[in-house]
Amino acid sequence: MRAVITVLGKDMVGILSKVSTRCAQRNVNIMDVTQSILQDVFAMVMLVDISALDGEFSEFAQELTELGQEMGQSIHTMHEDIFNSMHRI
Repeated sequence: MRAVITVLGKDMVGILSKVSTRCAQRNVNIMDVTQSILQDVFAMVMLVDISALDGEFSEFAQELTELGQEMGQSIHTMHEDIFNSMHRI
C-alpha cells in the first residue's frame, strides 16, 4: 500500500528532514521523492510505502497536516487508492 504526500510553501531549511523524520517515526518508507524550488516556493511530492504504517492512516495524514501548519507549509497526504480513482479517465 502506498500514499502520495505533497508539500507546498515558502522555502526554508529542514522541510525534507522534518517530513522524512515523521515518516520514519511511523514506519513509513519513502520510495521516491521529487522537489523543486520555484523562485521562493518549495514544492515536493513523495511516494511512500504505508504497508508497515504504525497506526491508522488518517492519524498519520493528520499528523503531517499539523506538521505543515507548524512549519507554515501545506502538507496533504492521499492514499494511493484515492489518488488513482481521482486520476482515472
